[in-house]
Amino acid sequence: MAWLDHITWKWLLLLAVWMVVAPITPEPHLVEKVRMLSQGTLTKPIDIFDLFFHLAPLALVALKYRHEKRRPKA
Repeated sequence: MAWLDHITWKWLLLLAVWMVVAPITPEPHLVEKVRMLSQGTLTKPIDIFDLFFHLAPLALVALKYRHEKRRPKA
């Protein structure tokens, strides 16, 4: 997990926020895909990929946070 140390928080958070709200109009993809998931209409492979694509930076934020909290303090 040392590769996470090379990604700065600034760029990772910027990417995560952008991917959560992109595209801004008419509605963010993530909002649309989560609604589709809750309604049971998220069945097309491209929609499933799009959901994971927009969630990936948030997963990296969580991994980096966990990695930094578990790292021994020097």
